[in-house]
Amino acid sequence: MATGFVFHPLSLHHLTGSDHPERPERVLAIQDRLRDGGVLAELEVLQPEPVETRWLREVHSPDYISRVEQACADGRPVVDSADTAISPGSWKAALLAAGGALQAVDRVMSGEWANGFVSCRPPGHHAEHNLAMGFCLFNNVAVAAAYLRARHGLERVAIVDWDVHHGNGTQHIFEDDPSVFYASLHQWPLYPGTGRAQERGRGAGVGATLNCPMDPGAGDDAYLKVMEEQVLPALAKFAPQAILVSAGFDAHRDDPLSATMVTEEGYRRMSRLLLDLAADACQGRLVSMLEGGYDLRALAASVEIHLQEMRQPAK
Repeated sequence: MATGFVFHPLSLHHLTGSDHPERPERVLAIQDRLRDGGVLAELEVLQPEPVETRWLREVHSPDYISRVEQACADGRPVVDSADTAISPGSWKAALLAAGGALQAVDRVMSGEWANGFVSCRPPGHHAEHNLAMGFCLFNNVAVAAAYLRARHGLERVAIVDWDVHHGNGTQHIFEDDPSVFYASLHQWPLYPGTGRAQERGRGAGVGATLNCPMDPGAGDDAYLKVMEEQVLPALAKFAPQAILVSAGFDAHRDDPLSATMVTEEGYRRMSRLLLDLAADACQGRLVSMLEGGYDLRALAASVEIHLQEMRQPAK
């Protein structure tokens, strides 16, 4: 079966300013690297449709969705925080990012794709139920998890977030929900200040959140140790019916916003571990969605390696 690659050129219309780390050049660098290395020709490329707003309402308040739309229409430079830069094209780009996530999920669930990667922007994991944060407008991975339950009837969905920044929005949206398991590996201390190991969920969701704070300078070996000793056993116990990945590549040693020193080989090995677990637990159903990664060469090389592993059969 094919590995899917989701991209829409209107993601380039989400303009954040020349000095902003989350800029259109990120997805262009990925495209160029995949094309030049021949990987893109091995993928099934999908240009997505915008998400229906009813699926956004599964995880975001109607007032928040309207506020984002109006801020973009008004040409405001930011929404909710100085970090969350927007432009008139940001609304459509955000709808396409979430729509791409859902359409990738549909193809994996139908068996048309073995797995898929969504090269989307704006990213999503900092977006709260009613608040834009970081560089994020809609929480793409959270929308996809809610969709897997509502549309596809899954009872257990796992999200693994290896972006160097903790996915506060994803955690908070699902922290009292035992049907969504959220695991995060992130540098500590670092923005946004959430993600302590003691944060394990609330109410019925206690135990369905696993935070793995990583020290600056941790590197590949520390990340792989945490994956093998904490994340994979917890995932196996949860027995997910699908796995979603908040695939940030800003833990890379060359990234300007982090200090965790992961290499491309580290991302390759983490990808392999998750793909093999998905093969055992949920028929290989895995969709990853671009989050961070701000050194263009490191980002593109890491995504290439991630996709190369997705194209390989489980071991």
